[in-house]
Amino acid sequence: MKFLIPILVLVVLAGCTGQRGQQPEDIPTLAAFDPLATAQILTQNAPPEGFRESVAFPEVDANLGVLPGARYVVELEFEGVFSRTTRQTSATATAEIWLQQIGSARRVTVQTAGELLGREDNAFEAVKLGPDAFLVQDGLCLQGGTDASTAAGLRAGTLVGGVTRALPGGLKATLNGEDAWKYTFTTADLLLPNIRLGEGGTLEATGGELWVAPAHNAVVRFYVNLDVTNAFIFDRQLPVSGQVVIRYDAYDLGIAPNITTPFGC
Repeated sequence: MKFLIPILVLVVLAGCTGQRGQQPEDIPTLAAFDPLATAQILTQNAPPEGFRESVAFPEVDANLGVLPGARYVVELEFEGVFSRTTRQTSATATAEIWLQQIGSARRVTVQTAGELLGREDNAFEAVKLGPDAFLVQDGLCLQGGTDASTAAGLRAGTLVGGVTRALPGGLKATLNGEDAWKYTFTTADLLLPNIRLGEGGTLEATGGELWVAPAHNAVVRFYVNLDVTNAFIFDRQLPVSGQVVIRYDAYDLGIAPNITTPFGC
């Protein structure tokens, strides 16, 4: 059987229905940062030393690989039209990834849908256990080979990118089980490796937030809404215009999950 592995689809990820931040109105519009207006709240909620000026996470899952373990969910959604047409198109994808450093193990599950991705519905599970890789799709298991190894090595950072510079936002919260501080960013601060603009294309962040856990030097949440025009997503041949919604949440930082050979292999 030929395994169809949509390596680029993770950059268009669907939000979970009914959860905070899944709709555009749930995320505050980015605004100019006024240090005088927020001086008091920044003093009360200042991040630890080393995180007070700015932070940079060009790959949103940076530093997770040095922890004993972690888990994260990446979700992305596109809704719009093919550029210069009225033909509507959409795509959604969700990936959940478990990391275990001790055994050099990873587990990846992916679900995708949408015309833009070239296949209406797709799902697979990939596992890496040391040098061995497994891929389960359509009820069949493939052990070894490039497809299995590539699928098991999928990372959020290389697919949805991250932020090159973010400033403290003056808020602290317990988020996904971690003490986290909020940071703000602008469109110019975003690094989005799988969104390329065509001639006259535009990209604008209409809202977003970055939450960092200094104890692990890791991002625990990265949400951003994008308006794009004449943009190529996943190197597809036809440009699109519409809204891209990216969601990233990290959990269980420092906790090594139990990763085993997938069922059916």
